[in-house]
Amino acid sequence: MRFGLLGTGPWATAVHAPVLHAHPGVEFAGVWGRRPEAAAELAGRFDARPYEDLDALLAEVDAVAVALPPAVQSRLAVRAAEAGCHLLLDKPLAITVPDARAAVEAAEAARVASVVFFTTRFGVEQSAWIDEQAAVGGWFTGRADWLGAVFTSDSPFATPWRREKGALWDVGPHALSVLLPVLGEIASVTAVRGPGDTVHLVCGHASGASSTATLSLTAPPAASGSTAELRGASGVTVLPERNDGPAAALHRAVDALQQAAATGIAHPCDAAFGLRVVEVLAAAEQSLDKGAAVLL
Repeated sequence: MRFGLLGTGPWATAVHAPVLHAHPGVEFAGVWGRRPEAAAELAGRFDARPYEDLDALLAEVDAVAVALPPAVQSRLAVRAAEAGCHLLLDKPLAITVPDARAAVEAAEAARVASVVFFTTRFGVEQSAWIDEQAAVGGWFTGRADWLGAVFTSDSPFATPWRREKGALWDVGPHALSVLLPVLGEIASVTAVRGPGDTVHLVCGHASGASSTATLSLTAPPAASGSTAELRGASGVTVLPERNDGPAAALHRAVDALQQAAATGIAHPCDAAFGLRVVEVLAAAEQSLDKGAAVLL
């Protein structure tokens, strides 16, 4: 599968480009970025071709991997789908529900496959645990804590869009990618602010279960980390720690996109699931503004 990479930032440089270069089932064909000089530099490091014309790249590849801010990604996802490219997207899919829905509709209309790279969902131990707990059922409550130190350390990921949208939109998708497949659709969400960009969510699920999530990018470095816990009729279980890094997870996401493209069977983390996550995040944002629960 011929892949083009859209984006030249730290995530594209550290994860996407090396994975596309190394993956045995991929021809890393080209790089496009909003800064042509950065695209040329990154492409040169991995024997790919830099493109200044995005449409030229889209015309010459089978799929694109997107490593761009979500507001940019959602627009380019539509453009890539309309050009017939399969979509390997980052989370969140978009920062508005209409933009996320437009990406889903474009992928469906073009009949291209899509995968949204929720990192936890592509960890071997984590994905197996999520599938197992979804099959067990009977959960009473769940919680997820995703605490980052992006804004309290010298992190290259303290990017403008993260400073604007905060933890709700950056790490909130990770928490929801675990809670939703296990506890089911979220029917209501209440959000309150904590220190810094911290947001606390209380979610009511259509299954009758409830869940909470604590999300932050301003945690002290010593307090950073992520976890998820479920409690129900079968006892208590905790999300296992990941034994490999994001590059290994992205390798599996590429595999998943290739399989979805070959079989026509949608992956559980496709753009439609990405849209559902955006809907919950948008409702949480409304709850912060209103100071009350929001129904979905």
